[in-house]
Amino acid sequence: MALALLAGATVQSLVGLGLGLVAAPVVALVDPGLLPEVTLWLACTYPVVTLATERSGIDWDGLAWSMPTRVVGTVLGVAAVAYLSSRLLAVVVAVMVLVAVALTWRAVRIPLNRGTLMTAGLVSGLSGTATSIGGPPLAILYQHRPPQQIRTTMAVYFGVGAALSLVGLGIAGQLEMDRFLLALALSPVLLLGAWLGVVLRPRLPEARVRPAVLLVCATSAAVLLVRTLVG
Repeated sequence: MALALLAGATVQSLVGLGLGLVAAPVVALVDPGLLPEVTLWLACTYPVVTLATERSGIDWDGLAWSMPTRVVGTVLGVAAVAYLSSRLLAVVVAVMVLVAVALTWRAVRIPLNRGTLMTAGLVSGLSGTATSIGGPPLAILYQHRPPQQIRTTMAVYFGVGAALSLVGLGIAGQLEMDRFLLALALSPVLLLGAWLGVVLRPRLPEARVRPAVLLVCATSAAVLLVRTLVG
């Protein structure tokens, strides 16, 4: 799990998301019962590391529209975990992300406006709470923005969003102390991943950041889909 976190933290430091993509499948292999708590605790911690090194370029206006619906999505995600089939939900989320990536890769440019931000926040809150992978909906909207804005805006979004998901799960009585302690023990690995990402950034030209963002989104959805269907 530490190696998976190192890889995920490095990718997220480069393109703004990726921690859940790499870590969640490995955590699921070790012990499916650790999800989504362990990855949510880590997703709540890692943005602090990112924002400690860079804070300029954050799209506060976009966050102001996506965060309220993230709260609604979190409530729906908690309900989904408690009452709905997690397999069905995971398949629906994965397919939605794959379709969005396919459409926006060449043909369609989704506008970044109040309506799309609110929709992305809702879907992200639901999928992040239920499956621990909530970054792709917002990342797809920000794919055409400067790399630093993607990284910093997503960092704020991940931090607040993961905290909201944890609060929701806590209210529902679905948090365990041992999972928090495990996440705490693994958290130093995030610092190394953040440092590696900073070192590797000069090797990733700005023109390749957008394809990298879409690739990470598509891969996260594909991993979630395969994990659900095979598992």
